[in-house]
Amino acid sequence: MAASPSTARAINDRLALRLLQDEGPLTAAQLKTLTGLSRPTVADLVERLSGSGLVHVVGEAGAERRGPNAKLYGLVADRAHLAALDVRTRSVTVTVTDLLGTPLAGATAPVGADTGTAPAVEKAVTLLEHTAKEAGVERLHSVAVGAPGLIDPDTGELRDSTGLPAWHRRLVGVLQERLPAHVLVENETNLAAVAELREGAARGREDFVLLWLGQGVGAAVVLGGRLRRGASGGAGEIGFLPVPGTSGLPSATGCEGGFHALVNTVAVAALAAEHGLAPAGALASGHGPFLDALARRLAVGAAAVAAVLDPGCVVLAGETGHRGGPELAARVEAELAALSPLRTEVRATTLGDEAVLRGALLRARDAAQEALFP
Repeated sequence: MAASPSTARAINDRLALRLLQDEGPLTAAQLKTLTGLSRPTVADLVERLSGSGLVHVVGEAGAERRGPNAKLYGLVADRAHLAALDVRTRSVTVTVTDLLGTPLAGATAPVGADTGTAPAVEKAVTLLEHTAKEAGVERLHSVAVGAPGLIDPDTGELRDSTGLPAWHRRLVGVLQERLPAHVLVENETNLAAVAELREGAARGREDFVLLWLGQGVGAAVVLGGRLRRGASGGAGEIGFLPVPGTSGLPSATGCEGGFHALVNTVAVAALAAEHGLAPAGALASGHGPFLDALARRLAVGAAAVAAVLDPGCVVLAGETGHRGGPELAARVEAELAALSPLRTEVRATTLGDEAVLRGALLRARDAAQEALFP
């Protein structure tokens, strides 16, 4: 069944706006080539989007002016302002941008372990408010929060998780109360995967699994270019995977006996000490025996992922993946090749510590686009 004229216009407008967002300013001729639409259809959508205040002329293509066909059209960057928060156990980082994702201001603040729930929430909210003020932004359109923990697929809310600060769950509600903005929350590992898919190590891939290796251990599953959450939102809770080499088995209330116990930051530090290395610089030392031992541990979890999902690619992210870099990734790939008949490429994150914040910003941009783009 053919789409109605109004539906076709909406689809074409979204396509053009996405291209302008991802590729930057374009001429009508470039839009015609990239969209495959006819010249009259492109002319109509440019007029429609300009009239709605979403697109304007930002310059001309080429060294010389060549009339209307040389006009460069771009998104109106200040049509909406966005914010992204990376909420960690002991800190919160904020960035405020325009609709194009151009950073306007940013800040980070520590949150002590002994800080109460209400003071911790107030500190995070105040940090966002001050950062927006510094950026000259009076009103935020969309705010995305990245945090550890499971997201309920039915409510979209952060679920109660053992070991995580209570202020994480309270933060989103207070942001919604204090700000006239659309506020959403997403698991940090999922956001890192979104960022690596669209801007980082997994760009151009349809299928991959991101292993988050830090204080906590998790995974994000992307298949067919889409993030997969699972029935309860727990797809990728690989820290609970029972593996050899631990003191016991994980339980419903803790992953101490699972893959988490082999590769979290505490376990990596202990492994470094066994090799006579200081934990802080072990991953950057290039110490072969240590990296080989760590790679063997990581390959156990990666082999389980490959056996079940066959993603073709695993991205190592989080503190360990970032600091280990391509050298650690290459060693994990070699170990994995010996454990599994399924060819699986292993890559290191290219976004590093910025992955979660970048993913949150992309989610905020997507939310604003859904609301603003016709």
